[in-house]
Amino acid sequence: MITDSEIKRKGMDALIKHLGEVEAERFITLIIREPFDYTEWQRDLWLDTGVEELSKKTMQYVSKQNKGD
Repeated sequence: MITDSEIKRKGMDALIKHLGEVEAERFITLIIREPFDYTEWQRDLWLDTGVEELSKKTMQYVSKQNKGD
């Protein structure tokens, strides 16, 4: 398990990599400013995806991430 500081650092790195510095800051501002129910968001996120398909996508993602190491 990694520390909270490491999670924050990796999260910021991912945001900056995919959005750029300005848009990453904007994203954080939006999250802080707007009420956000993570549990509700997760509940609605995969409505049309079965467990097997989700597992397959997860394994593809993990494989892709491991190739980047």
